[in-house]
Amino acid sequence: MACLDNFYSFFYMLVLLTVAAAVGSVTASPPAVKAAYWPSWAENFPPSAIDTSFFTHIYYAFLMPNNVTYKFDIENSTAILSNFTTTLRHKNPPVKTLFSIGGGGADSTIFTRMASEAGSRKVFIDSSLEVARKFGFDGLDLDWEFPESPKEMQDLGCLLDEWRLAIESEAKSTGQAPLLFTAAVYFSVDFFISEVYRKYPVDSVTQNLDWMSPMCFDYHGSWNTSFTGAHAALYDPKSNISTSYGLESWLRAGVPRSKLVMGLPLYGRSWTLKDPNLNQIGSPGSGVGPGDRGFMPLSKVEEFNKKNGSTVKFDIETVSTYSFAGSTWIGYDDVLSTTTKIGFAQAHGLRGYFFWALSYESEWEISRQASRAWILND
Repeated sequence: MACLDNFYSFFYMLVLLTVAAAVGSVTASPPAVKAAYWPSWAENFPPSAIDTSFFTHIYYAFLMPNNVTYKFDIENSTAILSNFTTTLRHKNPPVKTLFSIGGGGADSTIFTRMASEAGSRKVFIDSSLEVARKFGFDGLDLDWEFPESPKEMQDLGCLLDEWRLAIESEAKSTGQAPLLFTAAVYFSVDFFISEVYRKYPVDSVTQNLDWMSPMCFDYHGSWNTSFTGAHAALYDPKSNISTSYGLESWLRAGVPRSKLVMGLPLYGRSWTLKDPNLNQIGSPGSGVGPGDRGFMPLSKVEEFNKKNGSTVKFDIETVSTYSFAGSTWIGYDDVLSTTTKIGFAQAHGLRGYFFWALSYESEWEISRQASRAWILND
């Protein structure tokens, strides 16, 4: 372990020098965001199990409005919501809490209908503020995956405009600090690989959100098993489907660096190799590997690697890690690829990072090293 600690100390020094060279003199900036989503359905991982020393913000995942009234029906979630905020408020150190609305498994048509009319937007917004204050949350997070047309993007802009006005009005009338207001967004500002081209309403996003969180993962997976892929590649020499391209697209669109929080995965994606002797990134695949449709929490990746004596490789070109054993191939991020990405985020002056999701790793190895690696602006 001593050798490992020395390696990371040396690595952090390299990151520090890289960041200093990139950003020059350090100026005052908002406090760093070191966030993570807590899956409320995670068995055997209560809020009390969260080590808050590695984070500044924890998101409750997820709540959804009623598909008819657009209000939040929380009768069955009262106990868990109250326990979540109370527990994390009394942790040492305490962290800020937000509840996230939506998620990848949510019915996005509910957002489509709600956001299309001023009346339904108001009902939804008012209900969200009520829930946040009732349970002592510090903020709200929207995870609409994803607006599917230019019209829906326009409606999203109206929703964010009205939501921000409501947040400021509520704070003024109650004398409380305004609730934090954030959103998880697509890795790129526009959907350039979609059948329907659309782009986020950048002015509204920038003006209304405290920060936005591009989901810099799931570039490859079970939806295309013909070749293996680095599902959270920092760079991709063959395409623009990469974290570097996505984040830079947000910056080119005019989003301030201080409002971007980079997404990082605590899970891998697996494939079955067509030929076990061809086992690099981009090698032919014949189907998904182990896990739920190829999805593997990091703890399961590590368990598989140990049990099967996997070969583990770090790919400098994409800044990602992969392993293979027999015909199974898994792409994921380890400590080295994660902390390298954090160095990239700092070199670009971003606000911070977030993980999807708590409970996916064991022993806090990546969360710990990530927190240590964020070496400026704390």
